[in-house]
Amino acid sequence: MKIVKYDNAYRDDMIFMVLQAKDALGKKPTINDDLLNIEEHYINRGDMFWLAIDDNDRVVGCIGFSSIENSSEAFLHRLFVKSSEKRKGIGTQLLETAESEMRRNGITISRVHLGSSKEQWYESYEFYPKHGYKEYEERYMKKEL
Repeated sequence: MKIVKYDNAYRDDMIFMVLQAKDALGKKPTINDDLLNIEEHYINRGDMFWLAIDDNDRVVGCIGFSSIENSSEAFLHRLFVKSSEKRKGIGTQLLETAESEMRRNGITISRVHLGSSKEQWYESYEFYPKHGYKEYEERYMKKEL
C-alpha cells in the first residue's frame, strides 16, 4: 500500500470507494461535490488531497485538507478507508501524511468537522481522539500540530 498525491486517473475508483465506505456505515451512499473535482476544490487552491493505493492499483482510502483563509489553520476532509481494509493502519498513514504537509505549509492547528449523529459516525469519534484530537464544540475536533 502506498500514499500518493491525488491523480485524476483514480477519480472514479476513489468515488466508488467512498460510496462503498458510506454504504458499509449504513449511510445513504451519496457523493460530496468536492470529490467530483478535487483539482478545483483542493489542488488549485494550494491545498492537498491524497489517495491510499493498494498493490492492485486500487483506491482503498483518501484524505484532503483545506486551509482556513487568513489563519494558520486547516480543516481535514474526506478521510475514508475501504471497509475491508480498515484496522490496517491506512487511516493513520493518511492522517499522518496530511498533518506533515500541513506543518510544512505553516499550519499549526488541524480541525475536523465530524458527522452527526455520533452513533452513525462512531468510527470518526473514536479515531481522531486516538490521534490527539479533542472536541471543542459539538461535532468539531482540533489538534495543535
